[in-house]
Amino acid sequence: ILAILIAVVSSQLPDPDKLTDRVVAQSTKIYDRSGTHLLYEIFSDERRTLVELEEIPTYAVYATVAVEDRKFFEHKGIRWVSVLRAGVSNLLGRKEGSGGASTITQQLVKNALVGNERTLIRKIKEAVLATQIEKTYTKNQILKLYFNEIAYGSSNYGIEAASQAYFGKTVHDITLAEAATLAALPKAPTRYLNNHEALLLRRDFVLDTMAEQGYITEQQAEAAQQIPLELKARLANIEAPHFVLYVKERLTERFGEKVVDTGGLTVITTLDYDLQKIAEEEVKKGGEYNAKNNNASNAALVAIDPKTGDVRSMVGSRDYFDDEIDGQVNVALRLRQPGSSFKPFVYLTGFLRGYTPNTVLYDTVTNFSAGRGSYIPHNYDNKERGPVTVKKALQGSLNIPAVKMLYLAGVNNVLTLAERLGYTTFTNKDNYGLALVLGGAEVKLLEHTSAYATLANLGKRYPITTILEVKDHTGGTLFKYELPVAEQVIDEEHVAKISNILSDDAARTYVFGAGGPLTLPGRPVAAKTGTTNDYKDGWTMGYTPSLATGV
Repeated sequence: ILAILIAVVSSQLPDPDKLTDRVVAQSTKIYDRSGTHLLYEIFSDERRTLVELEEIPTYAVYATVAVEDRKFFEHKGIRWVSVLRAGVSNLLGRKEGSGGASTITQQLVKNALVGNERTLIRKIKEAVLATQIEKTYTKNQILKLYFNEIAYGSSNYGIEAASQAYFGKTVHDITLAEAATLAALPKAPTRYLNNHEALLLRRDFVLDTMAEQGYITEQQAEAAQQIPLELKARLANIEAPHFVLYVKERLTERFGEKVVDTGGLTVITTLDYDLQKIAEEEVKKGGEYNAKNNNASNAALVAIDPKTGDVRSMVGSRDYFDDEIDGQVNVALRLRQPGSSFKPFVYLTGFLRGYTPNTVLYDTVTNFSAGRGSYIPHNYDNKERGPVTVKKALQGSLNIPAVKMLYLAGVNNVLTLAERLGYTTFTNKDNYGLALVLGGAEVKLLEHTSAYATLANLGKRYPITTILEVKDHTGGTLFKYELPVAEQVIDEEHVAKISNILSDDAARTYVFGAGGPLTLPGRPVAAKTGTTNDYKDGWTMGYTPSLATGV
């Protein structure tokens, strides 16, 4: 049956001798939720400058071979062991590519001929064409085609265009560190261009891999790894840049880099343009005030609709274009310690185990002895208040009672609830102890806000959503978001207890005073702050039934 299928597919294959024949590319447009505000246009004009293989430094060639296809000079287009491993991974529900199945030849076929569709037919076409190409071209010819064809992100196709865009120089003049950076990009260009920390880690991985395979010495790898990562690429004519780049990353995961860059897509996102403008203004204003008065370099904000999971606003820094604060880094997606803003989920776990807002905890200094040694937490003001109710302890953000509630509720039970709420950062439960309740584990602002949105929606959780609809260049619908059935993560009665506590301004008056900035005029609002050690980060999380926001 497989042989018949391959024969049928082979009869429908494009001509491998026409690798560089291209369809007319069209720009992709990304809009807000109304479809009237154009946030960004991914221009259709591909930047591509053809280059001979001899013009590419040898270490740049080997960097790509080392990380993408270490057996390139040995195989005939396909590594069947890798294909089988990838097939098993797919059967087990893992993401395609988790086993590293594609050779350089297959990647060339995918990018130039058959596209990125995740189907068995496409994979068979890719395999057959890769075999044909290996018979038609020499290895050096395949490498030349690959280096002139592959996507390096931001509409840069081919290594010369990428070198010019990111380093301002021809590929002939790039350094070993720059060559490793370019070799790092094709795996996920949008992701790595959005996250320079991840790109730096992958660049260093490429250098280590080159050393392991004997292309460079360990000393050369270590020297190159000491060089800072600097890219010159800049975006222009973009609104809500951090949100747009986050959306683009989601699009490329689904449709592939080439379709997103050149396919003429129309994308309707969840962004509320008016809310975004307010958010940007407030983050800029508050961020500049804190920079001047509190030595705080940056700020970020996320707002989510609790009834849908839609991201209505995302501001990743107070100024995307400010290099002094690393403005291009999306702080909303970075790992930060949440301080006391994580406490509500510890108390929620306690409620699930039978404790109530009226449960009395003793606010007295306690030595929590454990296998790792003693742990003696203190309140932020170093005072003790004796017996206090859970309600009073939470609204006063008292640390000692919170640690005691975590002890009673159980660290693993809290982490289990956190996973159900959508946190993805608690990867090893054995790594966390009683400091968890004081923000001892790192979270992302986006996921933290989503968890608070679940509280706003009476314990019903919707997944984080940023894309409502995608149409192709003909107007045909490629994707349309259908609101799923919400998951009841926590019983309504327990969420109601937490919301009652967090919205009771009188209950926190004994510590914070009345009518402070955690209130809204004329309506109840639930809110919780958090401060990390040495006042490095300050959080405010708040919600009403219609909106959850984290800053």
